[in-house]
Amino acid sequence: MKRFAAAFLSVLFLAVPALAGASVAQAEEGARLRVDLSGLSPRVITTSTTTLTVTGTVTNTGDRKVTRPQVRLQVGDRATTERGVGDVLSGAVIKDTPLTDFTSVAEVLEPGQSAPLNISVPLTGTRAERLSRPGVYPLLVNVNGTPEFGGPARLGAVSMLMPALTGPGKQAPSRSGAPSMTLLWPLTGNVPHVYASPYGSPLVLADDRMAAEISGDGRLNALVTAAASAVRTNSDLAKSMCFALDPDLLATVDAMSRGYLVHTESGNVDGKGADAAKAWLSDLRSLVGSRCVVALPFADADLDALTRIHPGDTGLVTRAAAGAATIQQLTGVTPQTGVLWPDGTPSASVLSALSEAGVRTVLADAGKLAPAAGGGVTVQGSTVRVQPTDSLISAAMTGVPAVPDSVTVAATTERAVASQNGLGALAFRAGLGQPAGQQRPNHLLIAPPRRWDASAEEFTAYLRQVGDFLDAGLVTATGLSTLLAAGPAASGTVGDGGQDPAGIDEGVVSTLSALDVQATGLASAMQLDPTKRVKPDDVVEPVRLAEVRGASTAWRGLPADAATANAQAELASISGRVTVSQPKQTIALASGNSPLPVYVSNDLPVGINARFTLNNNTGLRPEDAKDWYFPASGGKNYFLPVEALRAGRFSVDVSLSTPTGTPLGSSARFELTSTEYGAITIIATVAAGVALLLLASRRIYRRVKDARAGRDVVG
Repeated sequence: MKRFAAAFLSVLFLAVPALAGASVAQAEEGARLRVDLSGLSPRVITTSTTTLTVTGTVTNTGDRKVTRPQVRLQVGDRATTERGVGDVLSGAVIKDTPLTDFTSVAEVLEPGQSAPLNISVPLTGTRAERLSRPGVYPLLVNVNGTPEFGGPARLGAVSMLMPALTGPGKQAPSRSGAPSMTLLWPLTGNVPHVYASPYGSPLVLADDRMAAEISGDGRLNALVTAAASAVRTNSDLAKSMCFALDPDLLATVDAMSRGYLVHTESGNVDGKGADAAKAWLSDLRSLVGSRCVVALPFADADLDALTRIHPGDTGLVTRAAAGAATIQQLTGVTPQTGVLWPDGTPSASVLSALSEAGVRTVLADAGKLAPAAGGGVTVQGSTVRVQPTDSLISAAMTGVPAVPDSVTVAATTERAVASQNGLGALAFRAGLGQPAGQQRPNHLLIAPPRRWDASAEEFTAYLRQVGDFLDAGLVTATGLSTLLAAGPAASGTVGDGGQDPAGIDEGVVSTLSALDVQATGLASAMQLDPTKRVKPDDVVEPVRLAEVRGASTAWRGLPADAATANAQAELASISGRVTVSQPKQTIALASGNSPLPVYVSNDLPVGINARFTLNNNTGLRPEDAKDWYFPASGGKNYFLPVEALRAGRFSVDVSLSTPTGTPLGSSARFELTSTEYGAITIIATVAAGVALLLLASRRIYRRVKDARAGRDVVG
């Protein structure tokens, strides 16, 4: 009997994971299979929907082979609360039922091996009943398998939201009270690509990836072409859209169109994207035309980080917020006056700086507004209005942190269907399937990911479906200017007073702060040249802009040296243009007090004050440091008073720095010979000899005196 019980428990232990399918073995096995979706059709279920199709691939990402991988679709109950939507977005385990049976993917998947996934489900009968009511449903692509040395388990899954405007074959219900909608369409780079852009010199990029971004299947080109197609075919969608442009991106592409260089380890080479830059700018101008445009901060900078680079100085925030002029110059369209869309919710110090910069309206996350109002909020103690973007839709499109140990990922990570959860969240927030009497927002301001990465087909599919929502009356179109024309709904506070944990690394801020000090030292040492008429601040301005680029939100999670490389290169390109030339031969000092001839070149269009510094100078003594003036765009010999401390051959390193200590150029080594001591050295030597003679004489005198005194006592 005991043997039978033991055998029964063993069988039960092995069988339960197989029956549970997923949840029991998640923590044990983890995500050994990666599911990459390449297609989902339809994106929204309507009365005419007859089939649901999912395609993609399954890849073994583990170190053990997986036998009998199989896939099925599972659907949960329609979401009725924001928490229910959030569970789907995070990949949490939810209650669902199979929409299909398990279908074999392959017999075996070895590590690194992939197999196609293809499911086509007729939505008829009981399957159609699972999606029969209007609403937003959790849909799960679930892949099970048996890893070597393990038991059957869920090894990979993708969860997403599937909106159903009506059940398959059902009549569409009448709708009333639909909220209005405004859609932001952001255009900013993945990371700032500028390596250096010195005053009066060609643009140098860190690499040539931007050329790929703005052409062909590149992300930035896809954003423009998809939007251009959408606004041509749907006037309501065009009315609702507002294009958010990064001034730094536009300025960079404009500079590329005139020819540029790419930095490499072996030197700068010609960039290949000039024609692509011209074409992209032309397409962008045609797209935005007379449509709504709003400014992003320059390089999409973290404004809070900018306030910490130079505490008490609002100059960097002002630069970041002053991109409207650049946008107007390069597109011919004037952005919404005084409106800025920064990343995150601005702190009190940022709001104060923005107010000084002329910003009157900030678009920000509604989740950090108190009170959380659908309309704008005038921040207490400030003249700045915060217009809330919808937090739930933004989270659905951006992605939320996954549940620890879960094998399920959200569709946001799938490039081919990256917008699916955004569509579901939009439908939910518009009231689709929500209980009667549940409060809905009056307006939805949709803010997609700022660096949204998807294919042109996905961008097109998303915009087409949003247009279908407008046509179906689920939402109505409202332009941003109309939204902002209405007075703010309330006054309140923003933020939680704490530093954003995902903000710019403190080490980056510290490095940029040190570079800012050096840039300030350079500017203070410069003087306007009456013939060049170039302002010193204009020469140093590339460093300031590089500091703003270093605070870009795009650098989050990337190496700190990548974020600060541009500012360091800009500073080096300025300081390196004032330098001491390396002598080609040994310099013979004709006398001990002969001046040291030093040739200094200043290639800057401004004059500059600087000081000489002598290092490794054991054989030479310079006079006390003083400021020298070096005129713009020239070079000549300067005679530095020195004194030889010894005869013979020796060397000395000569360098320059501003009066505040900012280094200029590189040091030059001088090889010297001297046959004489300097006059001061000779005088000091003679004086020392005389002093020594006097001391010796005094000692001899005292000994003689003491000896005589002794004889007198004896006698």
